[in-house]
Amino acid sequence: SDLLFPGCELTASTKSYTFQVDEADDSDHILALSVVCLTDGAKDECNVVEVVGRNHENQEIAVPVANLKLSCQPLLSLDNFKLQPPVTFRLAAGSGPVHLAGWHQIVHREDASFEEDDDLSEEEEEELAPIMPAKK
Repeated sequence: SDLLFPGCELTASTKSYTFQVDEADDSDHILALSVVCLTDGAKDECNVVEVVGRNHENQEIAVPVANLKLSCQPLLSLDNFKLQPPVTFRLAAGSGPVHLAGWHQIVHREDASFEEDDDLSEEEEEELAPIMPAKK
């Protein structure tokens, strides 16, 4: 199910925000970032927003995702840039305020038990119609 990510605002006093989920939850979570924009009170300065996560070796990595400036690019659409929580958004440069918005998807894992019923028996395979070439 998709949930609206209420978003967060990064400012000079609140330079980072961490989105995390309950580790005990047996679901897969995806956070999609849609828009990063400057909001009321922003100065005409470069505001760099980076995403901080962990790589496959569990080392922290930071990747800049937006460089906003009021006079030339106050808003950036990220086309639902997908991230796997926990993830931290950090204002690496500038004083903001920068607003981030998107959605949170929860995919519930189902107990995948492999039963023999899932496999087609030889009799059922014979009952399937052969694939015919398309007519011209």
